[in-house]
Amino acid sequence: MLKKYSASFALSMLAVLLFSSCSQKIVGTWSVQKYETKESNNQTVSFTNIGTMTFYKQGSGQKNINYTLLGYNKSDVNPFTWTSDNGVVTITSYGSDFAKTWIVTEDKKKTQKWKSTDGGTGVQSLELLKNKE
Repeated sequence: MLKKYSASFALSMLAVLLFSSCSQKIVGTWSVQKYETKESNNQTVSFTNIGTMTFYKQGSGQKNINYTLLGYNKSDVNPFTWTSDNGVVTITSYGSDFAKTWIVTEDKKKTQKWKSTDGGTGVQSLELLKNKE
């Protein structure tokens, strides 16, 4: 009987460690190497090296993003909250193009690739590179 509970406890702890390690991989500062929007008509707008996103432990973070679209300067230097679970990262931040749920398509220690939609036919993608700390 004790063996059965010990095995269940060990499996539960392993699951907790696996899921928490996935979300903790994102903690740190990431350079936004590429931000791209692709519309259904195959029109694509792409930006490179537009700033950083810092993910802190306990689900908070800070964006420092700047780019120009059609002569209009866009700046996003606001705090955000985040969650990460089962290959999905959700960012919440008022008035931000990055505030949405992202599907993680590549999850490596130093690089991340994410995809999301605009709620319509457009698809956004992010390529992140982890900064040395």
